[in-house]
Amino acid sequence: MSPLKPPRARRVAVVGGARVPFARSDGPYATASNHEMLTAALDGLVERHGLQGPGAVGEFVAGAVLKHSRDFNLARETVLGSTLDPRTPAYDVQQACGTGLQAVIAAANKIALGQTESAVAGGADTASDAPLGVNDRLRRILLEARRAKSPGARVKALAKIRPAHLVPDIPRNAEPRTGLSMGEHAAVTARAWGITREAQDELAAASHQRLAAAYERGFFQDLVVPFRGLARDQNLRPGSTVEKLAALKPVFGLDAPGPTMTAGNSTPLTDGAATVLLASEEWAEARGLEPLAYLTAYETAAVDFVGGDVAGGEDGLLMAPAYAVPRMLERAGLGIEDFDLVEIHEAFASQVLATLAAWEKRGLAPVDRARLNTAGSSLATGHPFAATGARVVATLAKLLAERGGPGRGLISVCAAGGQGVTAILERT
Repeated sequence: MSPLKPPRARRVAVVGGARVPFARSDGPYATASNHEMLTAALDGLVERHGLQGPGAVGEFVAGAVLKHSRDFNLARETVLGSTLDPRTPAYDVQQACGTGLQAVIAAANKIALGQTESAVAGGADTASDAPLGVNDRLRRILLEARRAKSPGARVKALAKIRPAHLVPDIPRNAEPRTGLSMGEHAAVTARAWGITREAQDELAAASHQRLAAAYERGFFQDLVVPFRGLARDQNLRPGSTVEKLAALKPVFGLDAPGPTMTAGNSTPLTDGAATVLLASEEWAEARGLEPLAYLTAYETAAVDFVGGDVAGGEDGLLMAPAYAVPRMLERAGLGIEDFDLVEIHEAFASQVLATLAAWEKRGLAPVDRARLNTAGSSLATGHPFAATGARVVATLAKLLAERGGPGRGLISVCAAGGQGVTAILERT
């Protein structure tokens, strides 16, 4: 019996995207669940690309970082609550801030291998509706009561409950291994790389100005679905300038002289959801849908942000893309100069600037700032953790399509846990 030949990888097209406007936490979406936001984004995609009807899409892949127990099957429940065919299979993925891009990669792999013809990928996150856990001491007492063999033993266990046990466990924006928040980790990296306050404020102001310009020219008209009274990203400040940002006080890195990171050059806690439609060329052609671009490569990496060279900046929490991108480019036989557009997720302005510096240190050419985040990025849009990857993929694909000819775009997303997810989009 002859061995099976591996299937020839097919090109994976990015056909379109849809997302709800991103909102600051505890604002317009304060009572919106991950399910509601993701359903709204998916419905927008279905409507705009004619995905109604039996078997229109092969599967749906999505995830969230902050999940209630009710969200254990988020992707599938979203399908069942949407206008997509309820017979569409769905599953969840999660890789912190890289979730949305990993969902895209998971869907793309199946399309490339011929296991499905089309898929929708995405993610949602709400910082407003974050799950509250039962106090761990209370949890242990309740479990003891459940295991009790008699009513008396059960009462004895419950009698151990004290008022302090009723205080819930609130999610913390901190790494379990270090106890430091993402912002504090970024501040350490900023100092290591000598990232200045002025450079951070310049990047943040440019993000707002470019996002505002993109909205004004109608770029997001077919990418953003109005939701709960919002038609634009709520965090957007069109009048943002370096001078205005310079007036803000630092909020991270206050334990060392000369802190540089402020609320203005850091991404705020955000609520939102985003989706992307991926397909084989044949599927898109049969439905009269023009691909915006093609997903041609991807790479992940991780750093040792606990025991590695953190003080030197090499292994900062958000520095994994500094390793993933050079590796991916070497495999693809490309350099930074071969890219028309570069999209770096802006968790913090300092993290973007440190990543650019690290790429140069590893031998890559400097990134032309005119090609960087040309329609704004997370500092202006906000950053619902699991939604950002899908937002970036859809935005970059459309930016490449707008150019009218061949083009190539690079995506770099840092993630909690010292991880990074990167990808290449091309248009031929």
